[in-house]
Amino acid sequence: MQISELDADKLSDEQMTKLLFSGIRDDGQPGDCIFVAGSSKAVLYRLPKAVELFERGRAEKVLFSGGVKWDGSELTEAEILKREAISSGIPEDCILLEDKSLHTVENVIASMFILNRAFQLYKMRRILVVTTPYHMRRLHLSLLTYMPDWIEYTLCTAKDGYTGKDNWFMTDIGRKRVHTECVKLIKYVQMGALQDMKIDI
Repeated sequence: MQISELDADKLSDEQMTKLLFSGIRDDGQPGDCIFVAGSSKAVLYRLPKAVELFERGRAEKVLFSGGVKWDGSELTEAEILKREAISSGIPEDCILLEDKSLHTVENVIASMFILNRAFQLYKMRRILVVTTPYHMRRLHLSLLTYMPDWIEYTLCTAKDGYTGKDNWFMTDIGRKRVHTECVKLIKYVQMGALQDMKIDI
């Protein structure tokens, strides 16, 4: 069934699990760059995964994307991630910054310009994508919709403790976030903002 044919309010737990998590995996491939989408908690959950990938030599550059300023901060998501990444041992000259985007699709579109300047897009072959498990499907579809079609993606989920494939349904916050994400995903696909995709539900 296509995502555009789904109704989030009629999906079972098993169907929501398949919608957001089926086929999401790290294939172990190296890439040109590690791409980290910002969020209010990205430093806690997404940054450690990016540092791990960098330290393992999976890519030589890390791109932090996000222009939102949370809780009155003077720094954007991306600026905070950069600061903490340097503190974690990633050299500053290995970090790329995109600090204008305000949501997932803008993360992708605005990052294309940064990636083109750093690598030239036509030379890029693979990006390692870092975000939390429940957000990965929407970020991946955003990349597939707006980035050049020759670029491939390795999906590296950053565990946050409550939105994983095996535990999202165990807590109220996990259930709320997954259901809200299903609503957003289906809505954006139906609007045409994201490309459609077949899901085995």
